[in-house]
Amino acid sequence: MILPFDFQKDPFLILDFTEKNPELTDLDLTNTAVFSDYVFGKIRQAGAVVGVGGYGEHRVIYRRSPHFNQMEESRCIHLGIDLWAAAGTLVFAPLNGIVHSFQDNNNFGDYGPTILLEHVWNDKPLYSLYGHLSRSSLAGLQVGMAVSAGQRIAELGPFPENGDWPPHLHFQLMTDLLGRQGDFPGVCTLSERERYLAICPNPNRLLNIPGLG
Repeated sequence: MILPFDFQKDPFLILDFTEKNPELTDLDLTNTAVFSDYVFGKIRQAGAVVGVGGYGEHRVIYRRSPHFNQMEESRCIHLGIDLWAAAGTLVFAPLNGIVHSFQDNNNFGDYGPTILLEHVWNDKPLYSLYGHLSRSSLAGLQVGMAVSAGQRIAELGPFPENGDWPPHLHFQLMTDLLGRQGDFPGVCTLSERERYLAICPNPNRLLNIPGLG
């Protein structure tokens, strides 16, 4: 369990943020309140308790922020899984590990407060990233601090402190951090897709959300 929901029992909604969703065409994604109303309106309409955004998805929503469009080729491939839920929702560690690093990535459309944990999985290093947290989630953390599976580690942040997104958790796995601390790309370009997916395994291996792949 990473959020206080049971994906085998609790109703959830898989949200589509690709160009296949015509509802995004006229939605002002730069207005976070409008974007948030859309996301949570869809969740309520479906009778769900949490929204889910897929791994490896080619998305259009990153056009909202220059953070993803600073290079010649824009970033558009989602490298984690998003869990859309109310600000203040608790976040739990899925595995035993230690705090690798943390920081507030404070840019519009960025992660906001972010925690990275380091684990051992099948006798190999594995890292997990938790983005869009509350600033209070970083209080008291220390690099190297031990974390147990099932331990509360954070809570979802409200916008704008969460990177100015509708409240959600970006959860991502990495086998190699490429020397980074407190941050790691959660979205890559099309040309980088194979390289990044090779070191960012599907988080659903841990979440086991039915129908998500």
